[in-house]
Amino acid sequence: MSQQFLLSLKQDISCIESDEPDRLILQSSTHALTFKQVQSGLKTALRTLADGGATLSELSQMVEQDGGNFLALRFYTYLQRFTHCGWLCHSALAEGMPIAIAIPITADYQFPYTEVVVESRYVLSRFAYCHSVEGQLVLESPLSRSQVLLLNWQGAALVMQLARPQSCHDILAAVPGISLKTVQQLIGLLLSAQMLSEVSEDGTIQEQANTTLAQWEFHDLLFHSRSRQGRHANPFGRTYRFLGKIEPLPAIKPRMSEEAIALYKPDLEILKTTEVSLTQILETRKSIREYGETPIAAQQLGEFLYRCARVKHLKQEEHGEITRRPYPGGGALYELELYPIVNRCEGIDSGLYHYDPLAHQLYRISDRTETVGALLQNAWQSMGQQGMPQVLIAIAARFQRIAWKYESMAYAAMLKNVGVLYQTMYLVATAMGLAPCGLGGGNSDLFAKVTGCDYYAETSIGEFALGSRIQGSSLPDCESTIAPRR
Repeated sequence: MSQQFLLSLKQDISCIESDEPDRLILQSSTHALTFKQVQSGLKTALRTLADGGATLSELSQMVEQDGGNFLALRFYTYLQRFTHCGWLCHSALAEGMPIAIAIPITADYQFPYTEVVVESRYVLSRFAYCHSVEGQLVLESPLSRSQVLLLNWQGAALVMQLARPQSCHDILAAVPGISLKTVQQLIGLLLSAQMLSEVSEDGTIQEQANTTLAQWEFHDLLFHSRSRQGRHANPFGRTYRFLGKIEPLPAIKPRMSEEAIALYKPDLEILKTTEVSLTQILETRKSIREYGETPIAAQQLGEFLYRCARVKHLKQEEHGEITRRPYPGGGALYELELYPIVNRCEGIDSGLYHYDPLAHQLYRISDRTETVGALLQNAWQSMGQQGMPQVLIAIAARFQRIAWKYESMAYAAMLKNVGVLYQTMYLVATAMGLAPCGLGGGNSDLFAKVTGCDYYAETSIGEFALGSRIQGSSLPDCESTIAPRR
């Protein structure tokens, strides 16, 4: 462990004096460490760690005053234990004042010190990013198990310089009023925190040579690391962080217009006896991007929506309304909203609609405008320009419906809900002999513009194309509950 860093305990670690004079307790919100038969020098060092910290050499002097080298070695094992507990912070100094501090965000934390070579060049990881947290500038990366607080202009200036390969002398020339020792300390801190890489003579870094990391995009790896437990210390799961501050959204979105279309409801009891098995439906399911000359009918669209997404039960609970629907939804919150964009459908005019899953009705939002057509065009391009969807179902999320209850994992849960809805739609469409296709991308800004929704309150996160099958294509061997079209 380097002598140069300032060592301290995280701010949430308390140093508690015991009733017994030779006993001391260090306690976090999750667990405590009790030190027995603590000599005065060790007690002073532990208190110092909890109250601002000191360098390793300073702490060693405190311990050695009345314990000698044996107690100093024992103290080093304590520091290792603090590190592995995720308690020990490391700060880079400029003239004795901290300019950046590495704070552990996981329990299995490590801080492998790497010697900084003055002549070598270093560069910031492409996964590292700065953002403001409660008035402080924080450097983070999904590769790291710590976050680095940049405490003054010097830390921020050095990080900015490291956006491109730089040596210590390069930084000294670019940032006036800073010492070589400070530059080395900060680079050493960032290396140990896995925010930085040394540049080899051929101009490459280890991060680039790693073929696994090379295939991760910045936003994907960040989203993965921050929406699951293990590599962050953020609150996670069902926290109800807005309870008593913001009212939860209702389970059913208010109507968006007064122009309603009542939809066909199939007889599920008949379907139970006439439809083919789930295994046959699963085995014949496939994405179909070309459609029959005769378009999908209003009755078919009504049956499809009823079987996929209707509200089966609405219930008021302590923390708001929940519903039951044909597909599973996280927390029974069902934040997803369906917006059928009709291109060709017998019995329903072309345009944009919102599906009311409780009333099982469509509410007309817009005619077939240029921007509505652009959504269909965007879907056609996503499908390889094989066939223009007869009906495109834009799947939007009322984000606050689920983010009100869940923290860190909210958006990830929404995407999982889209996935299970996709599968439900695929299976129902296959059973009905329709042509289904889940899309991999869409234009959320365009959707918000067309619907008039607030992009940050509700916009599209999935799209599903639907239409009739080409005559003669293979269909599941089942009877339809829809009357034959004449």
